[in-house]
Amino acid sequence: MRRYSRQKQLTALWFILLSITWGSSFLFIKLALEEISPAYLVLLRLSFGAITLMAILLITRRRLPREPKLYLHLAVVGIFLCVLPLLLFAWAGQFIPSGLSAIYNATTPLMTLLIGLAIIPNEKLNGSRLIGIFIGGIGILTVLGPWQFFDSANPIQGTGFAQIACLLGTASYGIAFTWMRRFVSGKFQYDSPTLAAVQVGLAALLMVAFVPFIDINVIAFSPLVIVSVLILGIFGSGIAYIWNTRIVNSWGAAPASTVTYLSPLIGVILGVVVLNEDVSWNQPVGGVITVLGILITQKVVRLRPPSDKDD
Repeated sequence: MRRYSRQKQLTALWFILLSITWGSSFLFIKLALEEISPAYLVLLRLSFGAITLMAILLITRRRLPREPKLYLHLAVVGIFLCVLPLLLFAWAGQFIPSGLSAIYNATTPLMTLLIGLAIIPNEKLNGSRLIGIFIGGIGILTVLGPWQFFDSANPIQGTGFAQIACLLGTASYGIAFTWMRRFVSGKFQYDSPTLAAVQVGLAALLMVAFVPFIDINVIAFSPLVIVSVLILGIFGSGIAYIWNTRIVNSWGAAPASTVTYLSPLIGVILGVVVLNEDVSWNQPVGGVITVLGILITQKVVRLRPPSDKDD
């Protein structure tokens, strides 16, 4: 009984740490972008993440996969889960508040559902999912706030492409999760830390290969940049994967996914407190509406009592 109680406490601690890590990542992205380019930020973040995960594999004596087919699938996942979305969010972070980036990041489950419906044959669009997608779309539109682009006094004016880049980033996450579900999950006998180490490692190698061709600027490292990049790499792209896996194993996938809803709250609070960012009314309101739509699609919030016919 005492061991079970301690396990529950540890899981709760991991959940809190994961929420803080992913919620604060947008703050550290913003801080690092003051001195280095988005491409170098992503390169360094993935490199430190890969080093951290590989070190964990060595310490725990896990073996790297040997199947070439798995490496090909994880390369695709690495592109869509690491390289593309991190580049898109980093680029957008130059123009929009960190809290707004965090709110857009919360649309990931909705994007994953939409892409899964398009790619996975067995996925079905029932009534609750359709309503949830519609409500989530209203939430995204509310966050985007098209009317703001015509207000010259609004600091968000002219950031439409940056906000769309965030949505493309969450769509990229959706492609990665769907690809993992269809081609990796249940088909290879490796645990999440091993798969995460390979996909982040491959993503880091891709960035090493391409950054010299897309960004030749000389970068300087101040203490603030070093701390920000280390936190983003070691925790955000490294240890966070281990925490997330343990939470899923202990609580299940649905309760563990609620970290997606807490992270934007932390991101907005840190943006306001640390960076003195302004928050328009439509951003948190739209975020809440989007989360409501996601909860409906996942049947956490039900529009009618459950029946035997429900999926």
